[in-house]
Amino acid sequence: MAPGGNQRGDVTEFTLAGFPNLNSTRVELFSVLLLVYLLTLTGNVLIVGVVRADTRLQNPMYFFLGKLSCLEILLTSVIIPKMLSNFLSGKYTISFAACITQFYFYFFLLASEFLLLAFMSVDRYLAICHPLHYPLLMSGAVCFRVALACWMWGLLPVLGPTVAVALLPFCKQGAVVQHFFCDSGPLLRLAGTNTKKLEETDFVLASLVIVSSLMITVVSYGHIVLAVVCIPSTSGHQKAFSACTSHLMLVTLSYGSAIFLYVQPSQSGSVDANWEVTVITTFVTPLLNPFIYALSNERVKEALKDMFRKVVADF
Repeated sequence: MAPGGNQRGDVTEFTLAGFPNLNSTRVELFSVLLLVYLLTLTGNVLIVGVVRADTRLQNPMYFFLGKLSCLEILLTSVIIPKMLSNFLSGKYTISFAACITQFYFYFFLLASEFLLLAFMSVDRYLAICHPLHYPLLMSGAVCFRVALACWMWGLLPVLGPTVAVALLPFCKQGAVVQHFFCDSGPLLRLAGTNTKKLEETDFVLASLVIVSSLMITVVSYGHIVLAVVCIPSTSGHQKAFSACTSHLMLVTLSYGSAIFLYVQPSQSGSVDANWEVTVITTFVTPLLNPFIYALSNERVKEALKDMFRKVVADF
């Protein structure tokens, strides 16, 4: 343990530094965060509801879209409500137990999301490149097992690093997490011991989850592009590409920011400039997800219109 460091049990809470140069505008920042959270909840809850209620959306593509919206709801709920309560109370603190819990669920949900995005790309590949075998390959039972696997494969790998972080000796003096939530790099920087091995483990796990799922996505869309090029009609090109454009937009945002943040050997030494990129994974992507899919998918738009008409008619 480093000189002057205290045992982990002496640290009962951390202070969250928040957003650099923005904490002075507390009212404005609270209003923006509240609006983002409400829009994210509303949009993703609508997607989940319409997918479950409308028979036209009972196929694997929309099944996975509903699961993705569930993950987005949970991911933002892990971070934003605590931030909002801190702004209201004026105390930017988080208990040690809450910090470790937030750490675990953030990375668990993020890993599950990347795995789900990879399977969504495989689903599009099978639908476009193997349409005759698609109903058998992506049956309801298969979709359920795939969704369950995404949750389990995100749940288990994160458990070990979380326990390791929880057992680290943290220095009580200056226990300020230089971030707006309990992210990996800022927490490791506070440890009163050498965290090189833990950082290397995090790097390997992040590379396996993020890079492997990205490669699956790239290969899937590579086959899709080749298949679409062979379609003789222009309308066929447009229909095939429109089904994938929204997914590609979300994938680009998600993977780009995650690779920048977590696929690096050392995270504790580069936390000061990372909060802007983290905003993409924690706020922007969950917010854009329902709008990207709803606004670019005619079937989803029609289902939403019908649902609103039914609600209005009932009143």
